[in-house]
Amino acid sequence: MTKQQKSEVVDFLTGEFKESQAIVVCDYKGLTHKELETLRNDARENGAKVQVAKNTLVTVAVRNAELGDIELSGTNIFLWSDDQISACKVADKFAMANKDKFEIKSGIIEGEISDIARVNAFAKLPSREELLGMLAATWMAPVQNFTIGLDALSKKKEEEAA
Repeated sequence: MTKQQKSEVVDFLTGEFKESQAIVVCDYKGLTHKELETLRNDARENGAKVQVAKNTLVTVAVRNAELGDIELSGTNIFLWSDDQISACKVADKFAMANKDKFEIKSGIIEGEISDIARVNAFAKLPSREELLGMLAATWMAPVQNFTIGLDALSKKKEEEAA
C-alpha cells in the first residue's frame, strides 16, 4: 500500500469508529472467501460493517477516534455497528457456526475496551426491534385482558338469558 492509500484507510476507519457504538475484533485464520462473504452478508443484513485491515492502521484509527489504545496481533477482521448489539450478535453467531476458524478476541463497546465475556454478553441481549415488541406486548396486555373479560362476561349473560 502507498502512504496515500494507508492514510485513506485510516481516515475512513477513524470516521466509522467515531460513529460506532461497538467494534468487535475477531481472528479469521483459515476462513475461505465464501465463508467471509457469508459473514459480510450477515453483517450487512444486521446493520453492521466488516473490514480486514492491517493492525497498525486500525490501531491508529482507534487512537484517532479517541477510543483508547488497543493491542492487536495476528490476523484480525473487524466488525462494527451503530448500536452496541448488532456487531456482537453477528460475530457471536458466526463464531458459533465456524468454531475452528473464527474466534472473537476482544472489542470496544461504548468507548471502552472490552474482553470476550462482555462481547458475548452483549450478543445475548435482545435487539432493539425485539425490545420494542416486548414493550408493545406489555402495553397491550391490560387492554387484551380487559377485552377477554368483557367477551367472557357477555357470553355468560347470553347463556343466562337463554
